[in-house]
Formats: sequence, structure tokens, C-alpha cells
Amino acid sequence: MKLTFVGAAHEVTGSCHFLQVAGKNVLVDCGMEQGPDLYTNQEIPVNAAMIDYVFVTHAHIDHSGLLPLLYNHGFRGKIYCTLATNELCNIMLKDSAHIQMFEAEWRNRKAKRAGKPEVVPLYDMNDAMSVLSHFVPCDYQKKIKVCDGLEIRFVDAGHLLGSSSIEMWVRDDDGTEVKLAFSGDIGPGNRPLIKDPEYIKDADYVIMESTYGDRKHNTPPDFAIALAKVIKETLYERGGNLVVPAFSVGRTQEMLYFIREIKEKHLLPEYEDFDVYLDSPLAIEATKVFTMNMRDCFDKEAMELVNAGINPLVFPGLHISTTSDDSKMINFIEKPKVIISASGMCDAGRIRHHLKHNLWRPECTILFVGYQANGTLGRSLIEGEKNVKLFGEPIEVHAHIESLHGVSGHADMNGLLSWIGAFVSPIERVFVVHGEDTVTEEFAHTVEEKFGYSAWA
Repeated sequence: MKLTFVGAAHEVTGSCHFLQVAGKNVLVDCGMEQGPDLYTNQEIPVNAAMIDYVFVTHAHIDHSGLLPLLYNHGFRGKIYCTLATNELCNIMLKDSAHIQMFEAEWRNRKAKRAGKPEVVPLYDMNDAMSVLSHFVPCDYQKKIKVCDGLEIRFVDAGHLLGSSSIEMWVRDDDGTEVKLAFSGDIGPGNRPLIKDPEYIKDADYVIMESTYGDRKHNTPPDFAIALAKVIKETLYERGGNLVVPAFSVGRTQEMLYFIREIKEKHLLPEYEDFDVYLDSPLAIEATKVFTMNMRDCFDKEAMELVNAGINPLVFPGLHISTTSDDSKMINFIEKPKVIISASGMCDAGRIRHHLKHNLWRPECTILFVGYQANGTLGRSLIEGEKNVKLFGEPIEVHAHIESLHGVSGHADMNGLLSWIGAFVSPIERVFVVHGEDTVTEEFAHTVEEKFGYSAWA
């Protein structure tokens, strides 16, 4: 057995691990890097056509986004994931292909005028559609025999609809039996809609994330009350717009859940008829997937609403913007409003148009509700940047820049330690990945000190 860390080693994005075992070539995740490329990902050690299986922990693009490129390079094997991950990848990979093609077309218009060579998209819609036919959707908690000497099981990681940790039982050519556990991205627990992460009890080798391995989340506030306060200050008191950059899958649905609660519980009596514009075609499609997977993936509180005939993601005043014309019209509506749009780190998508129209206005608020990677526009705004450039135009930042602290899809240091601490049998080695440069080292040291395991980063 040989394990190679191809991506997300000392970085948070681009997750990809290559495993040679039982005479097969296996990938765990095949993600795209997002934000600046701090460390060049290692090439997969074999030709894509020689990859037999890919196991996907969840649908976020930094874990699944290079699957169409893998197909383009010759991959024709099987891709195993949970049912909900399969459905989310069905929309997210096609959306990613659309972005690749659109950006290549845009760059080529500029390149042609400048006499520069043609830009070829990383992959196209045909690659995305074709690779989707190789997916094998699986149930949680079901042990699956992939081939002789290789079995897997998906366990709910509580990070995103359909997210999983993966247990893997392998028997090498010499008959040695080994169990590996890949954490995937571990959720913090006590999140709206989805279930808390499930723990794994035993493994010989553990490969685990460390996104927030160096810090503790503040005690989570009542998010609906905290959000209502920002809405009141922005819309009612200042007459501005509240712009929420949000990941289309996961964070957007949580925001809809909180806003429904604000309206249902009359937490904003001064301004109960405020309008909310969901401006992200991907988020709209993802919300449909959430609705279709309620029975299998929603937590107890969300299911109580469903069983009472209440859709937890719908409320009065919600407007869906599907077309680009719908999106453009939002900024011509004078009534103060909430705008939820993607991408969550502000590096692409319709959110950049809304920032252009609202960043310069002191009465408006830009509210961040998710992780902002180094080098992204979102991170720059949070760190106090006062001048940015959007679509080639300089914009002075006068809007209020705020964060809804505690809203995170990742466990903090204590949550990660609880996850690794749940193992009851000795672990031979812990490999720490998926964290910013020094964070992986710090967390590996913490694991060694607290549990006595050999931990490498």
C-alpha cells in the first residue's frame, strides 16, 4: 500500500489523495484549488486512464472540481459517493464547466485584440456531463465491496448535505489487512438542517482535515437574532442593502433557514415585509436538491418542520433571480433589501456585480458568513481593504463590512480533537491535511501531545 498526498497538503483547497492498494489506483477526492496557488499540487503519479476508482467525500468544488478534467485526460473508472453528493455534483460540475468555458471565451476576446494565443478552458460541458455517468451513488453506513481487497463505508461528516468521512478496509498483495479513515471536511455540529458528524471508532491510519485546527469558534450566538440585528441596522435604520456573499451549496440554504425563522418568530417587527433576493442559479438548483433529500439528510429539528408541512427554506418575500436580466434588475429596485449571491469568497459570479453597486455606499452592509481563503477578495475586505477593483473599475469601500461569527461549516480545534478522540483503538499514524501552512503543523503537534499518536503534516 502506498499513499501520496497530491493536493491540500499545507493548503485548504484542492483536496486529492492517491492510494495504490490491492493492485488498484484510487483517488480520494479530486478537488480544484481556489484562491491563490500557494503550493503547486503534485501531479497524480499515474496516467488518468489508469485510475480505477475515485471516492468523493462531498460535492464542494475544492473536493470534486477536477473530476471533469480527470475524464478529459482519460479516466473511465467508477466514482463512489453518497446519494446527495451525487445529486449536488450533477449541478455543481456542470456549473463549473460553464464557468470554465465562459472565462475562456472572455479571455479570448481580450487575447485576440492583443494578439495573444488562444486560452483553452480547463474542461468543457461535455467533460462534465460524461464524468457524471461514472458516478456510483451509495447509502450512508453501508459497507460496500469495491473489488477484492477493498471495501468502503460512508459516514455522515456533518459538513454539507451528503458530506462524508470514508472508512476504507484494504488487503494488500501480501495479505496484510489495514483500515484507513479519511475525515473529509468535519462539520461543527449543531448546524441548521443537516445532522451532526458521526464518529469513527477504529482505524490504523487516519487522514484528517485541520482547517480550523489552530483556533476555537466563539460560542455560537442565536444566529437568527444576530442576523435580524444586522438586517434591522442596514435596511430599517440606514436604508441600505444587505449583501451576503454565500456559497451556493450549504451556506445559502442556512441563510434561508435563518431568515425564515426571523419572519416566523417576528424577530424584526419594525420591518417584517423585507424582501430577500436569491441571485445564484446554482444556489437555486442546490436548494431543490436539499428539498429532495430532506428525509435522508435533515436533522431532527428540520424534520419536525417538514412533518408539520413547513418547508424550512421558503418564506414570504423570497424572490428567485434566475436569468442575468433578473439579476441586473435587483440593483434598480430602490426598496432596501437582502441580496444573497455567490461566490462566497467574491472571486467570481454575480456577487461581484452586487459588490460593484453597493461597496461604495456607506448605508449598505456586506455580511460574510463563511471562510475566506488567503488572497481572495472576501479576505481582503474582511482585513480592511479600502480600495478594490471590480471589472477594471476602482471602487472605494464605504459599506459596513461585517462577519456573522460562528457560522462555519468546519469544526474548530475542539471539534477536530473530539473527532480524533473518538477512536477507541490505537492509531498507528495520523496524517494532517487540508489546513493553511503552519496550521497543519500546529494541529499535528496538538494531536501528538493530547493523544500520544504519531502525527505528520
